Amino acid sequence: MRLRSSLAASAGAVVLLLATAGSASAANGQFRYTYMTSDGYEAVGFMNDPDSATCINIEGPGSEPGSAAYAPKNRTDAVATVFLEADCTGDAYFTLRPGGGASDRLLVRSVVFS
Repeated sequence: MRLRSSLAASAGAVVLLLATAGSASAANGQFRYTYMTSDGYEAVGFMNDPDSATCINIEGPGSEPGSAAYAPKNRTDAVATVFLEADCTGDAYFTLRPGGGASDRLLVRSVVFS
């Protein structure tokens, strides 16, 4: 009887571990950035709990296509690497630690979270 209880408890622990590991594919928190709208107004965009290890192109609603966002703030629990070019390409990139941010001069078009 004890062997069955131990096996059941072990199997339950494995299932719980696998379920928890699958939900760890997102950075927890919010990533914020500023952009100019097509009407010329400054606005703030954000991503809640963004996917990890996936390149995300940054475009504000109503912003001009190809325009860059600026002043990124990483309020997630993951390291964010921001790129000047779309699709996380190019030699120009900057790494933001969790809780870190950059000035208005840093232009960004894409980001990936570790």
